[in-house]
Amino acid sequence: MSLLNMTFRNVQRNFRVYTIYLFAMITGVMVHFTFSSLMYNQDILDVLNNKESFQTGVSIASVVIFLFIIFFILYANSFFMKQRKKEFGLYLLLGMKESQITRMVFVENLLIGSFSLVIGILLGGLLSKFFGMALMNLMQYDNVITLNFPYQAIGSTIFLFLLLAIIASIQSFFMISRVQLVELFHAKEKMEKPIPSSFIMAALSLMLLATEFFLISRGKESSIWQDHLTFAMIAVTVGMIGGTYLFFRQFSGWLLQKIRQKHNFHEGNRVLWISSLRFQIRSNTLNLTFISLFSATIIFLIGFVSINYAVQFEAVGRNLPNDIAFQSLDKETNEKIDAKIKNSDHSIEYHKTLEALVGKPNTNMDLAFENPEYFSKDVFLFPEKAYNEIISLRGNQEEIHLGDMEAVTLSQGTDYPKPFPSDQLPRFKVNVNEDITLKLIEKKDYALLGWASDPVQSMILKPAVLVISDEAYQNLKSKAKTVHFEIYEIENEKQAESLSTDIHAIVTKKPDTYYSSFADVYSKQIEGSSLMLFAAAFLAVIALFALASVIYFKQLREATEEQRQYSILRKIGTADRELKSVIRKQLLFVFFPPLVLGILHSWLILKYYILDSVQDFPQLTSILWFIFAIYFVIYVLFYLSSANLYYKIVNQKY
Repeated sequence: MSLLNMTFRNVQRNFRVYTIYLFAMITGVMVHFTFSSLMYNQDILDVLNNKESFQTGVSIASVVIFLFIIFFILYANSFFMKQRKKEFGLYLLLGMKESQITRMVFVENLLIGSFSLVIGILLGGLLSKFFGMALMNLMQYDNVITLNFPYQAIGSTIFLFLLLAIIASIQSFFMISRVQLVELFHAKEKMEKPIPSSFIMAALSLMLLATEFFLISRGKESSIWQDHLTFAMIAVTVGMIGGTYLFFRQFSGWLLQKIRQKHNFHEGNRVLWISSLRFQIRSNTLNLTFISLFSATIIFLIGFVSINYAVQFEAVGRNLPNDIAFQSLDKETNEKIDAKIKNSDHSIEYHKTLEALVGKPNTNMDLAFENPEYFSKDVFLFPEKAYNEIISLRGNQEEIHLGDMEAVTLSQGTDYPKPFPSDQLPRFKVNVNEDITLKLIEKKDYALLGWASDPVQSMILKPAVLVISDEAYQNLKSKAKTVHFEIYEIENEKQAESLSTDIHAIVTKKPDTYYSSFADVYSKQIEGSSLMLFAAAFLAVIALFALASVIYFKQLREATEEQRQYSILRKIGTADRELKSVIRKQLLFVFFPPLVLGILHSWLILKYYILDSVQDFPQLTSILWFIFAIYFVIYVLFYLSSANLYYKIVNQKY
């Protein structure tokens, strides 16, 4: 019999096992081609303002996605090979060499891979149209995406999955060569022993987790994180990883042991599912730890990028509150710019000229501005009247009223804006041709001028702005250097990239002149955050497939190994309803703790390090709860499908 004939007969005899592996391959091809084809889709590239950034981002994401696919396929192949150990043992007994078996497996991988490529590329092409439309919707573009099969995406997919077939064959060779012939025939008959557990190690797992939760809940502004950052990070890492591992390795074993020692242990079907779990702790520990940490990572990733996307639309407006703003030049240039705006498609809603005093700080900028490296070295002093007039035009009613030498610092981007205690007002010294001392009464997360911008580089630097009383301003004006800023509010500011480019070219003829435009940043920020959310969602889908494969193949293997035990239970009269109850309780113990720990890990980090930094966006909490709900539903579906699959396998004739 030829190698090819033997391969076809193997597929026919083990069709169910091959179907599982084939599904894994098709899924991998489909996902990779879907994402790759988006990178070369001309309909998408024609719309984007930042094509190079998009392609770079997609390329990086493609690499990460392919690494996930490698894990997914190799895990499936590992299960596939373990299920066939008896078959390979028979081949070795009949005189076949390991190299011949490896060639046979390689041919199988090529056949499965070829079929997977055809089906996966066809399905991936259809999905790329759907996901392309979703990406356009995220970016708030109305363009139509046509069905497309870019040859670059087809070529890269074929190359990468040929490489994957080779890697899978190498993995198969090592799995065959490392196992003794006798072990191959008894691969499914090994029984695990319960791991000895102690109260001390069980308590240690809870202490590690409690330490992690405590440190995270202190928040990044606490003295622990400010003064002992390295120690806190190490403690959180050890608590998260070590605590989770010991929780499943020791605490779960100790808990099951305590339940086993109860006087009512033999009542109902408790003895069946608890005894089974005690024997599975050794093999399940790493899987459950991985599932918990992986779940936390997935939830955190989706939560973070969803928050980033949700705040971008408003955050761009906060970072650059003026549609167009620039430092006044000579009268002729100002009039030229004004005429250019009036002759554009963007009519002027209002135009204001603001005057400010220029000063040199004599006090450390950290006192007034968070992350001072992002602010200008000079400070600009504006009168409260000008500030109140501008915020009124923006629809903001939070006017400020200052006493003599009092000041408010506009530290736009600060995580924790705050008024200073009246008896502890910081003193900030500024030189405006004479030294003055200002009493800071509040640090605001607000921008009067906003980031200086560039059509190419986007945001560059923020003007350091202090608002002082009108009385103090008038007293200092005659002695200080003044500067004027032109502020325009225009219609359709989101589509003003071309106008901004023209004005920027005029303003920057004089070096180091302040210029800011909402349009310079909006498209880049929205496209960037949309791509980040899209890529993260795609990665989450792949991650869920990887997680499902870990759960699915693990339960499939354990169910196969326990067919004999369940066959005995049926013979002694155990009803099907009772067997289903045992399986559900057994799997609930496996599924529920990783879900709870994963949600706890991710929620604490998102709550104390993301949500607390963006308290002006109350809707973000609802977004996170929605993500948790979706993940919970998906996880419940995993649980129900695994329980159903488990029952079907153990119910087969042994």
